[in-house]
Amino acid sequence: MRKEEKIKVGISIGDLNGIGGEIILKTFEDNRVLEFCTPVIFASIKTLAFLKKHFHSTINFHGIQRLDQVAHGKVNVVNVWDENVNIVFGKEDLKIGEYAIKSLEAATKALKNDAIDVLVTAPINKHNIQSERFNFPGHTDYLAKELEGNSLMFMVTSSLKVGLLTDHVPVKEVSAHITEELIISKIETISTSLQKDFGIRKPKIAVLGINPHTGDNGVIGEEDDTIMRPTLKAIKDKGNLVFGPYAADSFFGSDNYKNFDAIIAAYHDQGLIPFKTLSFGQGVNFTAGLNKVRTSPDHGTAYEIAGKGVADMGSFNEALFSGIQIFKNRAAFEKLNANVLKKQSKKI
Repeated sequence: MRKEEKIKVGISIGDLNGIGGEIILKTFEDNRVLEFCTPVIFASIKTLAFLKKHFHSTINFHGIQRLDQVAHGKVNVVNVWDENVNIVFGKEDLKIGEYAIKSLEAATKALKNDAIDVLVTAPINKHNIQSERFNFPGHTDYLAKELEGNSLMFMVTSSLKVGLLTDHVPVKEVSAHITEELIISKIETISTSLQKDFGIRKPKIAVLGINPHTGDNGVIGEEDDTIMRPTLKAIKDKGNLVFGPYAADSFFGSDNYKNFDAIIAAYHDQGLIPFKTLSFGQGVNFTAGLNKVRTSPDHGTAYEIAGKGVADMGSFNEALFSGIQIFKNRAAFEKLNANVLKKQSKKI
């Protein structure tokens, strides 16, 4: 692969008092990673020097002020700030939250401007990032505003993919959010992502019910009968391989999930508890449906082990390589479809 072809992966530093810095360092300790991408970390050389010393890292960083100074074959660090940062591992700190947002905003701007190809976000603390200027529940909601498309939290591994109808919504409000329009939109987003981002030509999708036992014929709620079933039937009648609703309590334990390319859960914990139980450490949080590629590890800041040098970088590593592969898959999909359109126009 020629240098100019290498995919530029931007990395937002996340919560500096958490494990983000450590797992980033551990990932790029292996020089072979630089054969697959050109990393661009949005933070500061001073901050990375502190982390390097603390974790006894051997990485040599390439500090830059502008994105046109990015060098292939090196771990680039964009100086988003110049001052020293007071890092206290394991502590929730509003000031540290401000630096997490500075990094995220700079990386997102670069992504929008095509200065980087992929964004990988290290974990943030959803509480200490809140301010009058930034009041989003997390990465997904912020990126949905900044980028084009219909965003969807899509938790993925090579063998398990789980999407959500609702994500950061209080449980008491879930059923009110689930409408026919929402179900259709989310299924379309996941189906398109499976085709474009993962190369699955005819996706087979399962949808979990809203209520226990999918409502038991109205005994435990009517939403599955009045909204979910008729909507799924209409989608399936159009030739889509969409099935359900399935009772969530037995769906994963029975291994039924293995029969589908993706599963759509009604709400956050219904999908993420089984996903993380089955895949923790290898899972990736992918924001599907947007015009740019963003991935993240499937865990949080892990304050309890921050700074101790024991964090597992497996999920971050998976997020990095998944982002690279999704970017390549999209490029191949777009090229293939462009060629098809050319052929069709010639026939006309």
